[in-house]
Amino acid sequence: MKNLCCETVRGKGAFALLALRLVAGTAFIWHGWPKIQSAFSWMGAGTPSWLQALAAFAEFAGGIAILIGLLTQLAALGIACVMFCAIFLVHIPKGDPFVGRGGSWELAAVYLAIMIMLMLCGAGEFSLDARVFGKRKGG
Repeated sequence: MKNLCCETVRGKGAFALLALRLVAGTAFIWHGWPKIQSAFSWMGAGTPSWLQALAAFAEFAGGIAILIGLLTQLAALGIACVMFCAIFLVHIPKGDPFVGRGGSWELAAVYLAIMIMLMLCGAGEFSLDARVFGKRKGG
């Protein structure tokens, strides 16, 4: 599997991607952990249980994948879908502002932007993706 959109980011950009992955991956592990505990019912009635489980898996397992940089683009796609749905199916219909006290969709939008960047740029040089799927020296 080759990085789908560009060459592996190296140098200063790789350090920036590493810092971003460590923070975002950890955040999604923490966000996903309680959801995984009741994967089929964390949203309550009204949302199909299989969609709840898919979202919980995307956040928890996707957070782990992003943290370690393995299958990063796939994990970022899953989380991006969850954030897109959170914005357009939950926050905006409720009338939440972009930024505000209480409910807002600012954080979901920031996470969506981070996931889009990871989908397009990959995990960078300091990742398992680079180790496992990167070009081999001398080959």
